[in-house]
This record gives sequence, structure tokens and C-alpha cells, in this order.
Amino acid sequence: MISKSSPLLIDALLRRPIPRTPVWFMRQAGRYLPEYRAIRARAGSFMALCRTPELACEVTLQPLRRFRLDAAILFSDILTIPDAMGLGLNFVEGEGPRFERPIRSAADVAALPIPDPERELQYVLETIRLVKRELGGKTPLIGFAGSPWTLACYMVEGGAGRDFREIKRWLYGAPELLDPLLDKLSQAVSDYLSAQIAAGVDVVMLFDTWGGILPTWAYLRFALGTSEAALKRVRECHPSVPAILFTKGGGLWLEAMAASGFEAIGLDWVCDIGEARERVGHRVALQGNLDPAALYSSPEAVRREVERILDRYGFGSGHIFNLGHGIAPDTPLESVEAMVEAVHELSPRYHPPA
Repeated sequence: MISKSSPLLIDALLRRPIPRTPVWFMRQAGRYLPEYRAIRARAGSFMALCRTPELACEVTLQPLRRFRLDAAILFSDILTIPDAMGLGLNFVEGEGPRFERPIRSAADVAALPIPDPERELQYVLETIRLVKRELGGKTPLIGFAGSPWTLACYMVEGGAGRDFREIKRWLYGAPELLDPLLDKLSQAVSDYLSAQIAAGVDVVMLFDTWGGILPTWAYLRFALGTSEAALKRVRECHPSVPAILFTKGGGLWLEAMAASGFEAIGLDWVCDIGEARERVGHRVALQGNLDPAALYSSPEAVRREVERILDRYGFGSGHIFNLGHGIAPDTPLESVEAMVEAVHELSPRYHPPA
């Protein structure tokens, strides 16, 4: 029986019968929207925007006013935790994030504090409370964090890595340095997600952006293992809040991810969603996985790609339509609308009444 009260996204995550496939997309609150760019200019910097709850709330809500989306995702950044640890986060135009004080030694790891979300990350929690009040219970809110491994990559590299030389030097030559760093980050991530849930988010998501750079043995130990540990800590206090894991380049390890305790696995666009469904069975929901570059094409071409992905997933619940990565800043708005509307129009045929 289709639920009459639970949000569509939650029912899909829990693989309950639904009338159509829900849709939202990664980075939906962001630079592709002219109204976002106006607020970003007003704030003065990206981090100032993140740290001003009233503005971050407004940015979170902007895409819901334009498109028929089934979820809001908190406007924030995955690097708020290392910033709260005192590493000195800056965003350099054209280069991305940079840390003034990257992690370089065992002494650096030992000196890292585990942030108290109610103190160092209070601005995020206040944004959540404002957004929840504005949503009025009509749309679920997704909270998120970077995975422990991905945060470690940024912290050791000092920013966005290219060859990830520094952290891979630790990986192969001094894994004893990685373990205490990842243990601290796992604790920090679980504390942060638990605080977001307490503040009101309905779903949490871990972004494991750099898990796909690892060989299998290292992915299972350092990336998936630490994400699983963070989730287990969250579940001690919040056992029923659905959780999504997204590993870019993680298609090789779908079975392991499906066994890790997350309700849903996000897929990048390289994975075939039909094959992924065959591999994971009914253990988890799948989220994805339109190539963001497809949105540079015409609305008609976007509609065809939406239909192809819906058809490859097939009948029944357990699919959340999304992109295979974040939306690009120069994406045409008419293509975004075409994607969302195509999901609304085409997906009901894949959810026939019982």
C-alpha cells in the first residue's frame, strides 16, 4: 500500500511502494542559479555565506521555488569539520579549497580537536532550524558531511589533490598515521551528523568524493570502513534516520557498500543503474545517475536520458533520481527543468498500483 503521509523521498529510501520516482540533485542549491549568485555577491565570500544562517537558509530554499523537487539539501560545505578543527579554510577563486595549516605529521594529528557541533558548527545547526521552519514539514531536508577518508584527503593534501601524493605516502608508507586521523574524523563526522539530525534533518548523506582513488583493500579499510564506523555511531542515538553513501568512482564496490548499513547508495554516471540494481538486489535503494554534462544538451535530449535511466532501473520502488555528481555552474536552467519534469511525467509508469 502506498503511504499517504510519509514523504516520497523517505518511502523510496526505505523501498516502500510509491506513485512515482522522487527527484533531487546534488549541488541543487548553488552557482547555476542567478538568484544564488546575487546572494553570494552580497555575502562577500563563500564561507561568509555558509556561516550566515539566514542567507544559507535562503539559498537552500531557492531551487524548490523554481523546480518540483522532492527534497531540500542543506546549503553548506563538506569541509566545515576540518575548518572547525582549526586548519584555516579558504576558497581560492579558480582553484578551490585551501588549508593554511595542512596535516603533515603525527604531532599534527594528535593536536587536532574534535569539534563540538553545538559550538564550532552552531551556524550550520541554526541554518537547519531556519530551513525546517520554512519548509513547514512539506519537504524533507537532507543533511550531509564529507566522509572521513575524503576529509583526510583534503586535510593532508592541503586542498583538492591531483595525484594525492601526500596522503598516498601515508597510505603506503605510514598507515599508522592514517588510523588515528581517520578515527578522529569518524568521531567528528558522527557527532556532526547526529547534531544535524537533532536540529531537524530528515536524511543524512556522506560524500565520499575521493574513495574512488584507492585500490580495493585500501577502499574497504580506510574509506568504506571509516564511513561505516561513523554511521554506526550515529545509529546509536538515531537508529531510524535514513542514510545515503555516495562514493565517486565506487562502482567496483557496490556489494560491499550495500552491506555497510546505509539505506541507499549514490551512483556516479559511469555505473549502469540496471546492472547496479542486479548486483545489490533489494538490500538498498539506489540514487542517480544522470551525467551532469547531459544537461548541456537540449531539453528533448535530457528527456531521452531521463527515460533511459528510468527504464534501466525498471519497475518498483528504491530509486531516487539524481545526477551522477554535482550540477555544473553554467548548466542551462531549461535543461534542469526538463529533467525534473521528465521524472514527474515518465516515472509513474514504473510504479504501477499493487
